[in-house]
Amino acid sequence: MKLSLKPHHLKRYKDIALLFWKYGSTDLAKEFDQEAAGDEKTPLAAKPGQPAPEELADDLEKMGPTFIKFGQLLSSRADLLPERYLKALARLQDKIKPFPYAEVEQIVASELGVRISKAFSFFEEKHLAAASLGQVHRAALRDGRPVVVKVQRPEIRKQIADDFEVLEEIADFFDEHTDIGRRYRFGKILAEFKSSILQELDYQREASNLTTLAANLKEFPHILVPLPVLDYSSRSVLTMDYVSGTKITALSPIAQLDMNGDVLAEELFKAYLKQVLIDGFFHADPHPGNIFLTDDGRVALLDLGMTGRVSSGMQENLLRLLLAISEGNGDEAVKIVLRISETADDFDEAEFTRKATEFVSEQRNQTLNRQDVGKALMDVSRTAAETGLYVPTELTLLGKTLLQLEGIGKILCPNFNTNASVRRNVAEIMTTRMRKAVSPGQLMGSFLEMKDFVGGLPGRVNKILDAVGNSELEVNVNTPDARYLLNGFEKIANRVTTGIILAALIVGAALMMRIDSTFQIFGYPGIAMICLLIALGGSGWLVLGILWKDYQDKRKRKE
Repeated sequence: MKLSLKPHHLKRYKDIALLFWKYGSTDLAKEFDQEAAGDEKTPLAAKPGQPAPEELADDLEKMGPTFIKFGQLLSSRADLLPERYLKALARLQDKIKPFPYAEVEQIVASELGVRISKAFSFFEEKHLAAASLGQVHRAALRDGRPVVVKVQRPEIRKQIADDFEVLEEIADFFDEHTDIGRRYRFGKILAEFKSSILQELDYQREASNLTTLAANLKEFPHILVPLPVLDYSSRSVLTMDYVSGTKITALSPIAQLDMNGDVLAEELFKAYLKQVLIDGFFHADPHPGNIFLTDDGRVALLDLGMTGRVSSGMQENLLRLLLAISEGNGDEAVKIVLRISETADDFDEAEFTRKATEFVSEQRNQTLNRQDVGKALMDVSRTAAETGLYVPTELTLLGKTLLQLEGIGKILCPNFNTNASVRRNVAEIMTTRMRKAVSPGQLMGSFLEMKDFVGGLPGRVNKILDAVGNSELEVNVNTPDARYLLNGFEKIANRVTTGIILAALIVGAALMMRIDSTFQIFGYPGIAMICLLIALGGSGWLVLGILWKDYQDKRKRKE
C-alpha cells in the first residue's frame, strides 16, 4: 500500500511521523516517514531520551482540535496506553486555548440568523470554558433566564475532515504493514472515533441527548441534567440552562465536609447503572470537567456530546459481567467476555484466561476502598487486546465510564465501594428489566407472534403427517465432531481386533508345539515357530505404535 501524497497533506504526514518517532517505535516511525516522504528520502534523526508524558499532551494540542479530541479519547483507553500517559492526557479534557470573541459573534449571528444583542439580554465576552470542539459563554435570554451558549470552533468541520483523510490512510497502512496494527485494528478504532466526533459536532443531536437523559433520570432527585433552549440552538450553537456550581475537582475541603457525599456517590452510580443496563443510553464521558456540584447540593451532568448505546442482548451480558467482577468470579467473567467477543487467528486463550481471571479475582482480596470494578474491566480489555481478542466497543466504553465514575465517587465519598454498589442495586435493576420486558408493547408483540404460530400450526402438522405417511420424513442431525468420534472408534476397534488375532496366533503356536513335524526351526515344529514369530513381531509393532501415538499427543498438548 502506498500513501496518496496530496500536497496539502504532506505537512500533516510529517507531523504524525514525528509524533510516532518521538513517543513510539523509531523503526515504525522511519518506515512510515519514508513512505510519506516518497523520493525525498528524509530520514529521521536519532531518537533522543524518552520525553515526558506531559509533552504528548502539548504536542497534540499544537496539532489542532482533531488530535486534542484524539488525546481525550486515549486518556480513557487503559488498554492502549500506560498509566502515566493517561494522567498526562487528562489535562486535555478541560484546559484548551479559546478562540477570539469576534469569531463567536460571527458564528452565533450566522447560525441563529440574528445578532447576539438581539437574541440575548446579556452575553459575556470572556469564555466560561474552552474545549477541543467549541467553547462556552454565559448569557441570559430576553426574559432574564440564565443560560450558557456553546459555540463551535470556526472552520472545524473542514479541518477535521482533512485530518481524518490523513489518519484513515495511516491506520490502513499500519493495519496492513505492522503486527501491532493487525492486533489492535487501528482502522476499526479510528472508525469508532470518527463516528463519535462527528456526532459531537452536531449540537442539535446533543440537545436531543440532554432532553432524553433528563427524562430518563427524573427519578433521581440529586442528579441534574440542564435542558436545551431549542429555539436558540443549531448544528453549531447550543443554548442550555446555566448550572450554578463548582467543578467536582475544584471542591474545597470545607465544601466536601458540608455535602452529603455518600448519598451523592451512591445515587450517581445507581443512575449510571440504570442508563447502561435498563435505558440502553448513557452519558459516556463523565470526566471531572463534565461533573459539577450545584449550589443546592446536586450533581450536574454536562456535555452530552459523547453518548453510548447498548442493545438489550448486550445489556444482559454486561449485567452478568459486572456481577461476576464485583463478586471476584474470574472464571465466569472470562466466559462472558469470550462469548461476546471476536477472536484473532493468533488468539492465546490460555494466556487471556490466566491474566483476566487473576485481575478479576484480585477484587476479592482488595480492601474496601480499593475495589474498582471499572479498573478490573479495563484490565480485562487491555489483556484481551494483548492476546488477540476483540472485545465489543460497548465493553470498553463501559469500562472507561465506570473508571471515570469511580474517580468521581472517591471525591464525593472516599470510602465509596463500586463493587458493593453493583451488588446492592442489581436486584432492583433486574426487577426493572423484568417490568420493562412485560410492557404493553412487548406483550402485544408476543401475542402477535403467538397468533402467527397458532395460525400456521395446522398446516405444519399436516405437512409432517403427510411426510410420515409417504415415508418421506428425514431427520438430519448436524454433529461437527461425529467424524472425529467415528475415526477414534475405528482406531480402537482395529487395535482390539489386531490384539485378538495376535493372541490367537500365540495360543495356536503353543498348541502346535505338541505336534511332531519334520519341518523344524531351532529344533521346534516349523509352523508353530512361524506363528509365534509373526505374533511377537505384530505385538511389538502394536506396542510401538501405541507409544508413538501417545508421544505425539503429548507434544501437541505442550504446543
